Amino acid sequence: MPTETAGHSSGTSVLGPRQHLPREYYSSHLSEASKARRPSPIRGLYALEEIPNMISLLAGKPAPQTFPITSLSMTVRSPYDPTKETRVDITGPALDESLQYSATKGIPSFLKWVDGLQEKYHGRRPGEGWTTAVGTGSQDLLYKAFNAMLNPGDPIFVEAPVYAGVVPIFESLHCQLVEVPTDSNGIRSSDLRTILSSWPADKPRPRALYTVPFGCNPTGNSASLERRQEVLALAREYDFIILEDDPYFYLYYGAAERAPSYFNLEAQDLNHPVGRVLRFDSLSKVLSAGLRIGFACGPEPLVEAIIKHTASASLQTSSTSQAIATALLENFTYDGFQKHSETVSQFYKEKRDVFESGMRKHLNGLAEWNTPEAGMFFWFKLKLPPTESSPEGDSSVLIRERAVAKGVLALPGTAFFPNGQTTAYVRASFSLLSPEEVDEALRRLALVIKEYNDEKR
Repeated sequence: MPTETAGHSSGTSVLGPRQHLPREYYSSHLSEASKARRPSPIRGLYALEEIPNMISLLAGKPAPQTFPITSLSMTVRSPYDPTKETRVDITGPALDESLQYSATKGIPSFLKWVDGLQEKYHGRRPGEGWTTAVGTGSQDLLYKAFNAMLNPGDPIFVEAPVYAGVVPIFESLHCQLVEVPTDSNGIRSSDLRTILSSWPADKPRPRALYTVPFGCNPTGNSASLERRQEVLALAREYDFIILEDDPYFYLYYGAAERAPSYFNLEAQDLNHPVGRVLRFDSLSKVLSAGLRIGFACGPEPLVEAIIKHTASASLQTSSTSQAIATALLENFTYDGFQKHSETVSQFYKEKRDVFESGMRKHLNGLAEWNTPEAGMFFWFKLKLPPTESSPEGDSSVLIRERAVAKGVLALPGTAFFPNGQTTAYVRASFSLLSPEEVDEALRRLALVIKEYNDEKR
């Protein structure tokens, strides 16, 4: 298993066991629904089946000899030479594991790989009060984490603009979304401090903050080290959990060394116990979106609440998907996975460059933007006439109606503000388009902007 953080990684290896917050600390961070959810009477005993000489009459597992699948095979492109491919077979015990029910938290082989990954990239080792839950994509785990930590009506800090996919979850819980402004360096920690220090004494403060720190969807921004340190310090001072949603961590292509994750950063300070970060990773952007594999790593009581939810909702994430991912990743090795992720990030860097070149060609004088250093999105502000509700203009009608009529789809910025504020911003994804499609899409968009502005003058 790796013993130190790789060179193009997130931060510093943390040696030796770390002091962590006690289990009872998290009682105030769990929802009433989570506290009421009881462990599965069957799945909670699965681990006992592994005791030597144990004869299990426990679970209604189907007999594996009745399964018609005798092997699983796939062809994998080499992370070092894209012209070479390797056949990977899943047979024997690995096949048995892939076709059968398994532990709710994940199949053992995949969990072992995750442990090594988190040590390599985040300097974290088992035995520090954290554990892992595998989910059907990180979205599944986010949904369960929010339900585990929030009671109906609770407040929660969210960066603004925020990933639109989490807003319906918060709305279903009737949460009070407390928006924290962001800029090109991530969450504006000075604004967060102002919000915290002026919070009414008779109202409960948010117990969690949700953030996408690398290649944020929608802004494409990545949080600087200084901002991360300041936000973590505020989490300790004001007692809240950082929900670190990091699907674009491996899609970082900035010139500077990648900043450490919050999961890594909290373990670097020997003066404070770990346990204030619940981290969400995804394999969708680097292996396959269709595998639907994500994993949450963080304080045992919080992750165990997610696991209990899964046990009652779907029993477990697909063993087959986990086994396919494990076989591929073990074939890569950790060094091969790093090489592969670097290749993927370079691919998106080139896509970004093509898109930005098109923006300079067609949108110069019509929009302004920051250049993203991770992820697959541009967040740009159109130069529009002011409206009654926004002095900077409103991109909604222009993007939702006029741009669609001209044959180009994008998202108006208002979709990423929970309060629905009007904004001149637009989010565009550059992940799938050819250079020719980029050029034509931006040509059409420029035409729409010019026609709109001419009409409003």
